[in-house]
Amino acid sequence: MGFLTSAALHETGYVVLDRHDQSSDPAEWLDLTYIGWRSSGITRFAPLASYAGDLECNGFWNHTPPRTDKDGVWIADQVAKAPTLQQRALEPGANVGRCRVIELQPNTYADAIYNLHQDDNNRLNTEGSGWIVRGWFNLTDDADSLLILRSDRFDPATEVRLPLHGGSRIIVDTQRFWHAVWHRGTTPRYSLITSWTSGPELDAYIAAGNGEANPASVDLPADLVAEAQTELHRRIEERRQAFEAQGIVMEPVESLYN
Repeated sequence: MGFLTSAALHETGYVVLDRHDQSSDPAEWLDLTYIGWRSSGITRFAPLASYAGDLECNGFWNHTPPRTDKDGVWIADQVAKAPTLQQRALEPGANVGRCRVIELQPNTYADAIYNLHQDDNNRLNTEGSGWIVRGWFNLTDDADSLLILRSDRFDPATEVRLPLHGGSRIIVDTQRFWHAVWHRGTTPRYSLITSWTSGPELDAYIAAGNGEANPASVDLPADLVAEAQTELHRRIEERRQAFEAQGIVMEPVESLYN
């Protein structure tokens, strides 16, 4: 039977929408409560919607009863501080699962490549229902920072690099891509990340935002890419040896960040 998917994502697996004009939006993300959670890079999260409306980020399948990443419950204290951010997440009219603001500290390209990971949003999702994707709404103006997508974690030839201007809106099938952000700023980057269920509502939102499936990818020097590849393998081997010394079989990286 398969899943209901968004046609705009069929070709490349991601789309970039028109940028939102944030000039009149309050900086609500600065008032939120942040907590630590495993992710790529040095990060904290401010959850707005979670499994049961609690201040936590865990996958919905890790609760009782377990469910897929749909039907998130808004966290009253958080959305009271950030009604505009809640509205941004609700704009498509699609089902919302987890919704949170990420705070990412500056990092390096090599850090981002090492931290590439795939999400597991559709665990327990049932065929015939909508496929879950993720939307990024960049809150700070990080024009030099890049969202990095790879269809093959170890192959830089599959890499796409998308700039993160203030108001950037990017929707990605994050189970299809290894992804992370290279944040080249000097202050933290903030972005609203929402799990949306594919369907006619999300399709209409993408169409209204002039979703572009083939945006320009930012070029990087070949030597920088090669150095990051070498560092990726060095860090993986270093981590493997550290775990082996403790008698632990290393977990796949993709299982660490969901």
